[in-house]
Amino acid sequence: MPRDHLLAIDQGTTSTRAVVFDAQLCPKGQGQVEVPPSYPNPGWVEHEPIALLGSTAATVSAALVDAGIGADRLAAIGLTNQRETTVVWDRASGKAIHPAIVWQDRRTAPFCERNRDRRNWLADRTGLVLDPYFSATKIAWILDQVPEARRRAEAGELAAGTVECWLVHHLTGGRTHVTDATNASRTLLMDLRRLEWASDLCEFFGVPAGILPAIRPSAGFLGETFGLDYLPDGLPITGAAGDQQASLVGQGCLVPGQAKCTYGTGAFLLAHTGEVPVPSRTGLLTTLAATLGDGPPQYALEGSVFIAGAAVQWFRDGLKAIGAASEIDLLAQQGAGDSGVIFVPALSGLGTPHWEPRARGTIFGLTRATSVADLARATIEGVGFQVADLIDAINTDSPVKLQELRVDGGMARSDPFLQFQADLLGLPLRRSPQTESTALGAALLAGLGAGVWPNPEAAADLLRAGAQVFTPRQDDAWRTRAMARWREAVATVVEHYGRVGLGE
Repeated sequence: MPRDHLLAIDQGTTSTRAVVFDAQLCPKGQGQVEVPPSYPNPGWVEHEPIALLGSTAATVSAALVDAGIGADRLAAIGLTNQRETTVVWDRASGKAIHPAIVWQDRRTAPFCERNRDRRNWLADRTGLVLDPYFSATKIAWILDQVPEARRRAEAGELAAGTVECWLVHHLTGGRTHVTDATNASRTLLMDLRRLEWASDLCEFFGVPAGILPAIRPSAGFLGETFGLDYLPDGLPITGAAGDQQASLVGQGCLVPGQAKCTYGTGAFLLAHTGEVPVPSRTGLLTTLAATLGDGPPQYALEGSVFIAGAAVQWFRDGLKAIGAASEIDLLAQQGAGDSGVIFVPALSGLGTPHWEPRARGTIFGLTRATSVADLARATIEGVGFQVADLIDAINTDSPVKLQELRVDGGMARSDPFLQFQADLLGLPLRRSPQTESTALGAALLAGLGAGVWPNPEAAADLLRAGAQVFTPRQDDAWRTRAMARWREAVATVVEHYGRVGLGE
């Protein structure tokens, strides 16, 4: 049998997906299992690591059945994952010593606040800001809170990593402790230019360097399967990237000036900047784009919105205003365009460019005439406004102005939302026919790592057909008025919560 298919495992914040692609990057089968996080305290978000493993086994098996092929047809495996989410485990047993701390978790905000004076130093070394979002403070918290954990870490008994690292450990029967450069770049522990763990950063955060994985390129050999009951031994794992970098690849953004936004639980906008890291003046992150084999490192500017699809989930589950997420579109279209209602969806703080972890979701402009439909409209528009802030920041920092934005993710399935977003940005939006580009990017990386295609351009050529374009319908005057109202609302939220803090 020819090995002419690729398996992509996409472990996300609320679900795990596995997708089987053929050598033309067409999906042939998939499986998906929900893995909802838990919220043990206000601002805390956790996953059970064993549930992530169980969901991976279930989805891989379902994807192979759906594709109608056996695992002997797989050329390679690619992984992509919710970034920054952190696991610490026992090296010998492979058992996690604490629930995984999810990227949205805010429990380490006090540490970040106490060390605000180190932000410029950290930004220069890592391209990131000092925020609970990233992995370093999560690792340190687990080591400090779990009895004996810090002693055991320093004795070499524990390992730590992001979700793809945890999955590789188990996929390889505990034989491999590696991460790829994109995930390493999200920890606050890696030197951005040297692509190595930095001893001074590890010391600052209190993370023993010995518990960290080896850093590898995003496309290349990471290990091979061993000891699994749902995949045979010896299947190579040849691609890995954090979900947003995988989506950048899956959208075909491989050269400077190309950008994408993924509307998942959060919204993440990455703009490719080439071989040189571009420092930000506007609160963006300078991060790694996927590094392909032995080529030079590739960089990107990134803006992170913590709440996107999660706002729709809140509208459904918290307010119980709709029964299914897809119902919000029809309801929102019944809302008045001039209602004056603005929702700042800072349900887990504000990310780029404000970086205010203490902010909370706030609704402005309520009157007795306000309807549930107006709130639905404000909820999805709040996501669009946040992304508009990111575009403004990227156009300020990047030497190449954006001419279009490629989009994917759950909210990108909504035509009304994408039309509003195009109107607000004044840019055309290009939606891939495969609206979930994250798994697609993982498959492309795995194929490159396994030699399925001769070069990245040959693979990218497979992605270009069938995109749907949304062009702006509103004029600049409308756009200016809308953004002025939004910025006034955000400034009020930042000023208020920055002054009163949490729960004061």
